[in-house]
Amino acid sequence: MASSLSSSFLGTHSLKSPTLTPPFQPHCFARLRVRLPLKASSRNNNVNTDSAETPSLQPSSPKPPSHPSSSMLPTFRNGWLKFDELGMEIMLIALPAALALAADPIASLIDTAFVGHIGAVELAAVGVSASVFNLVSKAFNVPLLNITTSFVAEEQALMSKEEESSPSNENGKYQSKKLLPSVSTSLALAATLGIAETVALTLGSGILMNIMGIPADSPMRGPAEQFLTLRAFGAPAIVIALAAQGTFRGFLDTKTPLYAAYLGMLGVGNFLNAILDAILIFFLGLGVGGAAVATVISEYVNDVNSFVFTRYIIAFILLWKLNGKVLLVPSEFDGRKIFGYLKSGGLLTARTLAVFITVTLSTSVAAKQGPIPMAGHQICLQVWFSISLLTDALALAGQALLASSYSLGRYERARLIIYRVIQIGLGLGITLSLTLFLGFGAFSNLFSTDSKVLDIAQSGVLFVAGSQPVNALAFVIDGIYYGVSDFGYAAYSMVLVGLVSSTFLLVAAPTGLPAVWTGLFMFMALRVLAGVWR
Repeated sequence: MASSLSSSFLGTHSLKSPTLTPPFQPHCFARLRVRLPLKASSRNNNVNTDSAETPSLQPSSPKPPSHPSSSMLPTFRNGWLKFDELGMEIMLIALPAALALAADPIASLIDTAFVGHIGAVELAAVGVSASVFNLVSKAFNVPLLNITTSFVAEEQALMSKEEESSPSNENGKYQSKKLLPSVSTSLALAATLGIAETVALTLGSGILMNIMGIPADSPMRGPAEQFLTLRAFGAPAIVIALAAQGTFRGFLDTKTPLYAAYLGMLGVGNFLNAILDAILIFFLGLGVGGAAVATVISEYVNDVNSFVFTRYIIAFILLWKLNGKVLLVPSEFDGRKIFGYLKSGGLLTARTLAVFITVTLSTSVAAKQGPIPMAGHQICLQVWFSISLLTDALALAGQALLASSYSLGRYERARLIIYRVIQIGLGLGITLSLTLFLGFGAFSNLFSTDSKVLDIAQSGVLFVAGSQPVNALAFVIDGIYYGVSDFGYAAYSMVLVGLVSSTFLLVAAPTGLPAVWTGLFMFMALRVLAGVWR
C-alpha cells in the first residue's frame, strides 16, 4: 500500500515543482506514467539504496516504470526489518516534535482529570467548552502552523541551492544575505490572530454555547461558559507558539521547540498548572473556573518561558547565527508572500473548519444525551486527541522533509520519504491500538470516580483503540499533501468528507454514543480513502 501510494502520489505532483516548471504549468492528476527524471547531481546518487531500478537505464528513457508492487518489493521486504538512515532521520525529527506538541494536551488532560473528580456535570461542561475553544482557535492556528512549515522549508531549500551556485568573495562568504519573509510574516499573523481569537471567544461565549445546543437552563451552561471565557486569554500564547514551532520545523529543527516546551509547558508550566488545579479547585472551591484560571496562568507562564525567556536566549542565539545569512528586515515589502499565506490559509482554514465542525457536531450530539454520557464521551475524546499527536508529529516530519526534497526536484528521495512515513505511521498506529486495548480501562480511572461515567468511557475502547491505525494513516497522508503544498485538494476533499460524516452524525444521532463514535471513525476512514484516491 505504501509503495503504490508513493508512486501514484509523486506521479500526480511531479509536474508541480516550482524549480523545474513555469508557474503556468497545469497540474497532472493522472497516475505515474513516465519515469521520473534522474538528476545528475551527486546528491542524488545514493538517495534510493533499496530501489529496484536498473542502473544502466538512461535518464531520458521514456520507458514507464515497472508496477509498484514489483519495483518496490525489495524495499517493502527490507523496510519492516531494517531501520535505514531515512527512517532514522524521520524519527529524529518526529520524536522531539511529538514531545513538544504534547504540552498543551497534557495541560488539558490534567484539567480533565481534576475536574472529573468534581462531578459529571463539570466534566461534561469542560468537554463542551474545550470543543468550542478548539473550533474557534484552531480554525486559523493549524493552517498557520502547516503553511509556515512548508513555506519555510521550501524557501530554506531553494536558498541553500542558490547559495551553492552564487559567487563568493575571497574569504568564501556569499555576497548577499538570504531573504526569508515567511518567518516574519508568520509571526505577525500569529499575533494578530491570537488577539482576535481572545476577543471573539470572550465576547461570544454565550452565542457559542447556544450554537452547541446548550440551553441557558442547562446545568452545564454556567461552568462551560465560565471555562471558555477564562480559557480564551490563553489564545495568543498558543497561536504564537504554533507559528514559532512551524518556523523551526521548516528548518528541520524540532529540538528547539522541545527545549522550550520542557522549560515551559512540559516543565514549569504543567507543574504549575497541576499545583494550581489542586489549590484553586479543591482548597479554594472554585470548581471549573479554577481549572480554567490554572490553565491560563500556566499558559502565560509558558508564554513567558517560550517567547520571552526563550526568545532572549534560544531565539537570540538562532537570530545571531542567522543574521549573517538571513536579511531579517527587508528594504522592500513583498506583498506576494502575505498573499500566498492568505490564499493557502484560506484553503486550509476551510479544511480545518470541516474537521472541527464535524468533531464539534459529534460533541454536540453527545452533549444532548445528558451529563453522564457526555462526561464519558469527553474522556474518550480527550484520550483520542492526545494519542493522535504522536502520529501528527510523524506527519510533520514527513511534511518538512518532503517540502525540502520536492522543491529541489529530488523526486526519488521524495518517493522514499512518502513510503517511509506511511510505513512508520502504520506501525505506530498498530502499536498504539494494542496499547490502548490493554490499558484504556485503567487509564480512564484517572479521569473520574463516577462508576456510570467510567462504564460509558470504557464502552468506547473499541472506538479509541481500534481507530488508531486509521488515524495514523490519515495524519500521515495529510502531511504528504502539505509537503508538496497541495492545499487545494487537502481542503476540497476534507470539506466533502466532513459533509458526509456530519450527515451521518445527524441521521444517526438518536441511537446515542455508538453513533457518535461510528461517525468519527467514518470521518477518519474517509480521510484515508480520499488521500489514497488521489
